[in-house]
Amino acid sequence: MPPLNRDYWYWLGLGMTTTPEMYRILADKTAELRVFEDKKGRMNCSVEDARGALLVVSQSTLFGDARRGRRPNFRDAANSTKAELLYSQFVEQLQSRGLKVKTGVFQTAMQIDLVNYGSVTILLVSEKIF
Repeated sequence: MPPLNRDYWYWLGLGMTTTPEMYRILADKTAELRVFEDKKGRMNCSVEDARGALLVVSQSTLFGDARRGRRPNFRDAANSTKAELLYSQFVEQLQSRGLKVKTGVFQTAMQIDLVNYGSVTILLVSEKIF
């Protein structure tokens, strides 16, 4: 078994209808979600419990809607002014809980290297859409 990784990568998509209440709910869920292994190897610890760190990257392409046609549309993604404000507030909400948070550079193409152990990907949404 590899050493336990206490870091957590988080891709944040902000939509036209995202409100401050929604990002607060997502920030709390992010901090409290039990996705790290405990001593018995069960996913039973949050990033707070693990004293881990977060990398939060804004990613408007999460709102790419490809249900029709061959090219995704992004009309539901928040405009850059709104998204940057909510992104900053989301990060501040996590930091106010005492979490270590690193961020990507807003509206920049970034190259991020990571090693992903396991196959866990969890989608958190602020609106019940499915």
